[in-house]
Amino acid sequence: MHRGTLSDLTTFIAVADLRSFRGAGERLGVTASALSHSMKQLEDRVGTRLLNRTTRSVSLTEAGLRLLERVRPAFDQISHAMEDLNEARGRPAGRLRVYVNSAAAALVIAPLWKRFLATYPEVDLEVEAGEAPIDIVARGFDSGIGPKEQSASDMIAVRVTDPIKIAVVGTPAYFERRGPPQTPDDLSDHSCIRYRTGEGRIFGWMFERNGERRTVAVNGRVTVNSGELALQAAVDGLGIAYAGEFQADPFIRSGHLVRVLEEWCPAFEGFYLYHPGHRHMPAALRALIDMAQAVRRERR
Repeated sequence: MHRGTLSDLTTFIAVADLRSFRGAGERLGVTASALSHSMKQLEDRVGTRLLNRTTRSVSLTEAGLRLLERVRPAFDQISHAMEDLNEARGRPAGRLRVYVNSAAAALVIAPLWKRFLATYPEVDLEVEAGEAPIDIVARGFDSGIGPKEQSASDMIAVRVTDPIKIAVVGTPAYFERRGPPQTPDDLSDHSCIRYRTGEGRIFGWMFERNGERRTVAVNGRVTVNSGELALQAAVDGLGIAYAGEFQADPFIRSGHLVRVLEEWCPAFEGFYLYHPGHRHMPAALRALIDMAQAVRRERR
């Protein structure tokens, strides 16, 4: 085997996972042009095209798919062997890649990453936030954090937050003009900040009281795809927002927003960290799970 082949195959796997030379370069710590040169060397060496490249996208050819299926298990074994050595030394090390939705990033990752990196100086933590559910294995992530339903059926899901209470909020000035809603049905007379989910659908606002549940299809001129944007729109007086209580609390305490319909607001299950059940668990991931659960206990 040519001495550069292993390095080029590492490049190939990263580009195949991310479908991007820029993303693969960020993961590997090299420039996109260097990765492109490495891929050309590999393709010249094997005598066939492995990637289809355009100015906007990268995809695998049939030969590239076959090669990826053959080499990934071998590289996973090498990675696991290195992780075993790290565990034998008693300390997590290496790169840990986690995919989170934006709310989970704020509630789970942000409160612990300073402590985590200080505790485990040989771990590099890469966090990618996104709202759409993805195949974390195909994209090269060690784990994901989000609602439990985002995890595939063959994955292990570990709770890392308590249930999350919902807050419905608007500015005092808005409610002076429009009057606060007394029931979920009153929302039909209000401007609401609508939320588009990662799957592309408009989220219906869910309410519950005394065993009665209902979902309201709200109307409004502003549609966002994150709780932070919904709250900012509410602070700017654009309407009523529906968000996690932990996200809304700073604005409520400051007086920028006030709660309504509190007796109707449900609590959702909260967030889970999920990871492939059939893979060896990296020591760094085990350490992250332990710390996330410790932070959860401290909040109580």
